[in-house]
This record gives sequence, C-alpha cells and structure tokens, in this order.
Amino acid sequence: MDRRLAWILTGGYEGHQPGRVAEILADALQAHEFDVRIVTTLDALSHPADLRPVDLMVPNWTMGTIPPDALEAWLTAVREAGTGVAGIHGGMADAFRSEPDYHEMVGGQWVAHPGGDGVTYDVHIARQHPLAAGLQDFTVTSEQYYLHVDPGLDVLATTSFGPVVMPVAWTKAYGRGRVFYCAVGHRPELLERDDIRALLLRGFTWAARTPDERTP
Repeated sequence: MDRRLAWILTGGYEGHQPGRVAEILADALQAHEFDVRIVTTLDALSHPADLRPVDLMVPNWTMGTIPPDALEAWLTAVREAGTGVAGIHGGMADAFRSEPDYHEMVGGQWVAHPGGDGVTYDVHIARQHPLAAGLQDFTVTSEQYYLHVDPGLDVLATTSFGPVVMPVAWTKAYGRGRVFYCAVGHRPELLERDDIRALLLRGFTWAARTPDERTP
C-alpha cells in the first residue's frame, strides 16, 4: 500500500505543548502507513505546488495568525484537491481566531472551557456513526470544550454541559476534502491513552486523501 503524506502544522500557544503533541501524533501516524513532516512555519503553505502531494493537514497551532495567501492555498487544496484535515483540541478549533473561512472548514470554534483543566466528564460515542464500530464511551479529566459548531456536522462523539449536548468529535466535508476534529487533547499524555488514540487514528486515517484520490 502506498504511504500517505501528512503535514503537522506546529506552533502557536506554548501552553498546549505543540512540539510534544506533534511528536506523539507523528509517531502514531507513521505506524499507520503515513510519512510525516512537522512544519513549523505557516509560510510553507504559501506555495500551492508544495501542497499537491499532501494527503492530510493536521493543524496544531492554537491561536496565532496566518498569512492570507497561506490560508487561501490551504483552503483551495482541501476544496479542490481533496486534501484531508484532522486535528485536536485548541490546535485546530482555536487556531486563527480572526479567520471565519478557516472555521467554516473546521466546522466549529472554541468558546470556553468552564472549570479549567480539572473537569471530569463523559464522552459518548454515537453508535450510528460509520466510524464508531468498536469504539466505547470513556471518561476524561481535562478541559471540557464549549464550542460554536456547524449545525450540519456528522457528530461522532458528544459530552454534556447540563442539558446542553455538545459535540466532542465530528466529521464533515469541505469541497472534495474530508475533515475530522476531536476536542480532547489539552495535555499530551491524554493522546497516549488507548481509547483516545483509537478515536483519533480512526478519524485521521478517514480524513486523509487516499492515493487513488490524488489529482495528477
């Protein structure tokens, strides 16, 4: 099987330990038929020809700003070439706060995490979702994200804020591209948990463009 190429876009708010998160995600993807490049400058996105071989973009860049030409090249690669997008926590849903086009692609945007990093909450898997087979509900103590979300998401997992049911993980389409997001992942060690890693790998591999989908 041809290996797929993933770029992990790494930077932004250091409180999310983007370097360590990138290492963990890279190791997991490399073990699942991906070649991985950790990219630490957003200017790397500004050259559309360099994006053509990329099958999966992994945003790992909490807050920050992105050059307009880099964002447009990225969005075009997803919409038109089918490059996949997958990521976690603030590295994807709290990146580039001033860019509504980016958040349209993602399908949601971080609003708050009431209670900070010490909240224990349940994550419920949507059994009807095509990616849910074999996945189980789990409990996590970390930041619980309250998000603004696209009402058209295909929700894979949820949590609750009182009576409010909030998506935790979802999939969606953006043009020809597939998008996966999971809100769990404030601390790098959470990504080492078998149940959380299983969910992430399921979503990341689903989102990534296959070799047959690459344009000439």
